[in-house]
Amino acid sequence: MAIGTVDDSQRKAARVVAIAYLCTNALCIFAQFYARSSLIVADDAAKTAANIMASERLFRLSIAGELAAFAGLVVLIAALYVILKPVNRHLALLAAFWRLIEISLCVVMTLSSFDALRFVGGAASYLRTFEQDRLQALMMLSLDAHDDAYGVGIFFFGLGSTVFSYLWFQSNYIPRALAAWGIFSSVLTAICTFAFFIFPKLDDLLDPWCYMPVLVFETALPLWLLFKGLRPPATALA
Repeated sequence: MAIGTVDDSQRKAARVVAIAYLCTNALCIFAQFYARSSLIVADDAAKTAANIMASERLFRLSIAGELAAFAGLVVLIAALYVILKPVNRHLALLAAFWRLIEISLCVVMTLSSFDALRFVGGAASYLRTFEQDRLQALMMLSLDAHDDAYGVGIFFFGLGSTVFSYLWFQSNYIPRALAAWGIFSSVLTAICTFAFFIFPKLDDLLDPWCYMPVLVFETALPLWLLFKGLRPPATALA
């Protein structure tokens, strides 16, 4: 069907998408790959606890960065829906709901970070009955629960991103090669993440390399929208 012309609301939404992508990606990189990675030492609860206690502000900034990113993702999804609903409203809704599941899981996972802080500090009177090594073990359990919830969220991200990318491909609003790359990288993300649930050892082999293609897409797409904007649509199937 003929999608029609690009209206002002879609053009404004495209700018929102570009800014939201860049901001949320930057916040996630700071929170996950800088702050948390510099503090958490795998399989060493004592060292991790010492790092968090020494840099509690940085750990709290990682929590704040995650929450700010998730708030930005809601804006991003709403803007994507505005742009892509003329292509296929039902698929756009499906993609939006899958992405909202991702965000809901990720918001809840931040509670695990607060639990980790509580176990490290041990300030609460009811925690003083536990030995230090047990508190550190509970802290690591909370951090692992955070990572597990993040992984489940990434799976739903892959599903939603696949559908959104398919709608980009159908719309011709962006180059089809870029949209096709989005479909491929999003499917790869969903498949790899799901495989990690069944075969955990694959995580050591493929993570983070299997997520690099979608990171390339989520960097190229906002830059295209920011500097080129939406192209005049061509006839596409809804």
